[in-house]
Amino acid sequence: GVVLAAFLAARLAARPRRYSYRFLFVPGTIGPIAWLSLNEPRVSLIAHGLVLACLGDQGGFTYKRSRRGSAEVDRAVAHVLRTSGAAHRITDFSPDGYDERQYCSPGFDLPVGSLSRTPHGEFAEYHTSADDLRFVRPESLAGSLALLEDVIAILEGNRVLHNTHPKGEPRLGKRGLYRTAGGRVDRAPDELALLWVLNLSDGRSSFLDIAERSGLPFGAVVDAAAKLQGVGLLQESPGPERRAP
Repeated sequence: GVVLAAFLAARLAARPRRYSYRFLFVPGTIGPIAWLSLNEPRVSLIAHGLVLACLGDQGGFTYKRSRRGSAEVDRAVAHVLRTSGAAHRITDFSPDGYDERQYCSPGFDLPVGSLSRTPHGEFAEYHTSADDLRFVRPESLAGSLALLEDVIAILEGNRVLHNTHPKGEPRLGKRGLYRTAGGRVDRAPDELALLWVLNLSDGRSSFLDIAERSGLPFGAVVDAAAKLQGVGLLQESPGPERRAP
């Protein structure tokens, strides 16, 4: 977890971002409690977070939801896992585990989930001398980092737009977005994404909402929205400023 947090911080620092990010390298339990105590006046500015632990072994991914259960970070991680094809399981929050239980304590109730591969206590090497660099696989670390970057991409790219022509379907063919001959039963995936984005861009549904409801990958929704926005069929929806992770 420490290794991945360090690499993720370096990569985020080198690219444009919508949000600010804070990485905590603290001892278990007492560390987050002390940090929360020292920073309590600013805790309300945190949009969501992740505890990273046990991400270098060869097991599938395990994501433990935050206390809220359906926070944006919970949904983003779940979507990435479902569309990644990687072996995984998603578990509900419980007040036992790693430092997420401190951030999710009722006095703070921050939307902080926990991402791991094989969770603590579920592999024989845990807390033994066998839990060494031979147990940590470079390909597992690389896969974990890639998954985290996909989660960040959703959080960074999740937007709410509204359809500028919401009364009936606008003509996409004359705008170069649709085949010229209609009536076919089989629908091209990119055309289906256009229709989903148009229909659900009501000024309330985010890209993640659309991806979840349609079953499309988040990237397909983003690509379709960019095409529609490029021809003036989608516009930004004004709303309250979002908090930083």
